Amino acid sequence: MEATQLQTPHIAILPSPGMSHLIPLTAFAKRLVLHHNFSVTFIFFPTDGSPMEPLKAILETLPKSIHTIFLPPVSFDDLPEDLNVETRIAVSVTRSLPVLRETLKALTESTHLSALVVDIFGIATFDVAKEFNVPPYIFFPMSAMALLFIFNLPKLDETFDCEYRDLPEPVKLPGCVPVHGVDLPDLVQDRKSDVYKNCLFRTKQYNKAHGIMINSFLDLEPGAFKALKEDYRPGSPPIYHVGPLVQTGSTSGVSGLECLSWLNEQPLGSVLYVSFGSGGTLSHEQLKELALGLEMSGQRFLWVIRSPHEKVANANYFNVQSSMNMNPFDFLPKGFMDRTKGLGLVVDSWASQIEVLSHGSTGGFVTHCGWNSTLESIIYGVPLIAWPLYAEQKMNTVLLTEDLKVALKVKVNENGIVERKVISEYVKGLIVGEEGKLLQNRMRDLKDAAAKVLSRDGSSSKSLAGLTHIWRNKSK
Repeated sequence: MEATQLQTPHIAILPSPGMSHLIPLTAFAKRLVLHHNFSVTFIFFPTDGSPMEPLKAILETLPKSIHTIFLPPVSFDDLPEDLNVETRIAVSVTRSLPVLRETLKALTESTHLSALVVDIFGIATFDVAKEFNVPPYIFFPMSAMALLFIFNLPKLDETFDCEYRDLPEPVKLPGCVPVHGVDLPDLVQDRKSDVYKNCLFRTKQYNKAHGIMINSFLDLEPGAFKALKEDYRPGSPPIYHVGPLVQTGSTSGVSGLECLSWLNEQPLGSVLYVSFGSGGTLSHEQLKELALGLEMSGQRFLWVIRSPHEKVANANYFNVQSSMNMNPFDFLPKGFMDRTKGLGLVVDSWASQIEVLSHGSTGGFVTHCGWNSTLESIIYGVPLIAWPLYAEQKMNTVLLTEDLKVALKVKVNENGIVERKVISEYVKGLIVGEEGKLLQNRMRDLKDAAAKVLSRDGSSSKSLAGLTHIWRNKSK
């Protein structure tokens, strides 16, 4: 055992399965290592398959002082095959607690373990951490508005008997724009389900944390952060605004190089980037309408396409293959590729999003409004067409369209489809319309604010520095 291992403060981070939570946690770990001289160990819960290639690719880019431990597989044989993702994650966590106990024991003996950081699905580990006098913290990978909703959920549960989507009035969270019940996160849309009951239970455990880090920043959500500071004391854990934390560095593969080469040939601000994240898919009918809408708009576009299949909306949590193995180009309208040749570029399943958004030719982004994609668009100043699909994305859309006013929200018809003509109008409005210029100006202000908060004397940097001071001075 080296003496420096016991002197350098060490943090254990437990991400739940899924890239959407891992990406900001790796960015968080990098800041701890590069700016505050910490060391970090990632402890990965098992899934029902081997680690995914995107996970491996991210881990390979981490500094040497960030280590990884993969907990051994647990059995899912007694669970239904169609069990929802959230319950599978909960089972994975609880069945891994015995081996996690041994892992934390080894870390406390070999490092100066100052804290255990988990995301929203890892709260069941708190009791194990406390056995070793390791304070547990929550890294909240969503907006401050979403955390306010979590804190308000027990009160909503006691106040209303109906489903939240049937509420006659929108939910009024302190410091935030009102949110209609239908736009609340998917986890709470069926109050009779185990998913909702587990969510409500976890919500009531948040106060056991020694602190909560939020991947957002003061200038983005001033009202929400003010409410978090004023309305939940005493008894609640302190809040640390540490965002925006997103994936950094080049990740270009073959398709990434193709995208960048194509973007280099396009005029500044002329390209609409279309991507629904690592797990977002559209129905076959909607995919065709999107294709025809892009064509009808006459605007340049870069589209990351995925095969249509409603059941793989959260496939990135586990190694679900399903029809994602099918060729997505087979679902495009006949002749689409020939008619849009030179106008657009369609790539299969993946593009280096940070490199696309940071490119000068990119002038807009059709997005599912996942929080990672939202923060990336803000960091690079790209206005949005908001097309939420699942999770808390509808709530993010409310924030982006009604509060920040940096996005256009798509409207669906009576069959739940965004029609080609409507899509065309959105695209033209964002890329060449006057409304698009207003959104771009507001987004540019947020871009400047995001850069400032992460600077040496910025509010998010100071917030993280205050937290690391607490960790650094924790006695072993």
